[in-house]
Amino acid sequence: MTTPTITSLAPLLDRLFLEAEATRGATLAAVADLSDADRARMMRSKTDYADLYGRLKDVPLAVSRETGALLYMLARSSRARTIVEFGTSFGISTLHLAAGLRDNGGGRLITSEFEPSKAARARDNLSAGGLLDLVEIREGDALKTLKADLPDTIDLVLLDGAKALYPEILDLVEGHLKPGAIIVADNADDSPDYLARVRMPGSGYISTAFAEDVELSVRIN
Repeated sequence: MTTPTITSLAPLLDRLFLEAEATRGATLAAVADLSDADRARMMRSKTDYADLYGRLKDVPLAVSRETGALLYMLARSSRARTIVEFGTSFGISTLHLAAGLRDNGGGRLITSEFEPSKAARARDNLSAGGLLDLVEIREGDALKTLKADLPDTIDLVLLDGAKALYPEILDLVEGHLKPGAIIVADNADDSPDYLARVRMPGSGYISTAFAEDVELSVRIN
């Protein structure tokens, strides 16, 4: 029986999750001079988020282990062949998604990352996991990098970048979503406009809070 890719990635993922957990102090230190109100404002601002994420350019901002497992399971169960990710960071979520593609027989994962140093780290991690051939990392502002050259149909989307931009990123990919396409939005509570849109009756989506920090949506038409 063939070993699932996600199983063979376990040592690499364990190391990356441990490294991410070890940076919690650095994450707190990077925003220690900001009040809770300022952090919330910057998180939800369509302009000030750049300063916030600039402060966090050296920390992974990784999905949780549970969300990583969910991403792999959704990629496999939906038999995804085309995936778009907003927010690569160090590539932990990307590894889970690409593992799903590998075990589905291949495919294409387009991911966008604003910070060049994070994109470089992600490439190294994907190379170490033997999955770089399935992934195209686009560096720069996702509003530009995801504006063109997307697959005709998209099976799965992960939103895990600047929360204020979730509605705009959805605008870019929406015309490519096939019926039944899955959207996973991490920390979606920080994007109330996005939640209002996908939860609105008649929006074309069925959407629910799937876990404490994840909104799970399905395109229904």
